[in-house]
Amino acid sequence: MNSTVSAQHARVLSGMRPTGHLHLGHYHGVLKNWLDLQHEYECFLFVADWHALTTHYDNPSNIPNSGWEMVIDWLAAGIDPNAATLFVQSRVPEHAELHLLLSMITPLGWLERVPTYKDQQERLKERDLATYGFLGYPLLQSADILIYKAGLVPVGEDQVAHVELTREVARRFNHIYGREPDFETKAEEAKRKMGKKNAKLFDSLRRRYQEQGDQEALNVARALLEGQANITLADRERLFGYLEGGGRIILPEPQPLLTKASRMPGLDGQKMSKSYGNVISLRDSPAEVEQALRTMPTDPARVRRTDPGDPDKCPVWQFHQVYSDERVRDWAREGCRSAGIGCLECKQPVIDAVRAELQPIQERAQEYAQQPDLVRSILNDGCERARDVARETLDEVRHAMSLVMA
Repeated sequence: MNSTVSAQHARVLSGMRPTGHLHLGHYHGVLKNWLDLQHEYECFLFVADWHALTTHYDNPSNIPNSGWEMVIDWLAAGIDPNAATLFVQSRVPEHAELHLLLSMITPLGWLERVPTYKDQQERLKERDLATYGFLGYPLLQSADILIYKAGLVPVGEDQVAHVELTREVARRFNHIYGREPDFETKAEEAKRKMGKKNAKLFDSLRRRYQEQGDQEALNVARALLEGQANITLADRERLFGYLEGGGRIILPEPQPLLTKASRMPGLDGQKMSKSYGNVISLRDSPAEVEQALRTMPTDPARVRRTDPGDPDKCPVWQFHQVYSDERVRDWAREGCRSAGIGCLECKQPVIDAVRAELQPIQERAQEYAQQPDLVRSILNDGCERARDVARETLDEVRHAMSLVMA
């Protein structure tokens, strides 16, 4: 975690575009990670409905219902609204204001060089994406992160560039606006509040870092500041900046939290995706799950039951790698190569495992679907909590940018 984020403000920020009912790819690729993180960090998890508009601005009518169904799936999968804050992006307008303010200082070239910008334009040629909103969506992502001073952002390898852009934007903002007229005086006053012994140690570590580039001294000094109970958050952020030779850190730089690549294949062996039509949804009935798996393709070399196959060429084997233990995998591998088992036999343990995994999720989804007032209340509470935090950050930003008139 970025050590410039104070311990009591260490947060994780993550969101999903509203896509409606989620599938096994979402569950194994994102939700299972969230289930762990919600008990380790203060998590803010949001429905990214404004982000959906960047590519689907011409047909937004499905966004509200898609977001609703997605939240039900989050809850059904085990996301706990008492452990994590669930909210809707567009109901926290502070995201938009911070996006606007950050756009004043963000060079155009930074946005144009984000790898996914040209990739998405190429991949979605049928859509007119020559819009300001599409160009600026990585900066909106930055605002999503920075408005909560999130220390960690769970991403895959392909999204690291977005977090790096956020770090650059925060660095530039702090450089321009973190220099209070009396910054050093306030930093010295804050240092004295730590007590003589700690202040002396801080000075020693600061010199070692600034004069010798001693990274270990920087880490020790950061840990020292984290442990100070007598100083305010604003003083701590001043001292972080003073330590590193800059100004007050108003917007801490987040770190990417690399998530394991999802191993969840689609029914055809490609990545599971609605656009490929190869998904098993979390709310598919047991009969639908069984039908989908029984009819999925296998190794094309196994034309007859007696033909041996190669598990590495069979999409079913990829499911075994996710759902089966070593004993079952050995049985499936040997049975396929020797033609000792047929493809339907091979699929049965996968069918049983997927249905067993989905049963409790589906039971909870049905309960939440039958209690819309409860879901609405969870989102209302989450949006209110998110707005409280976002307002605090935006107040600091407005002051730093001299947008508060006497």
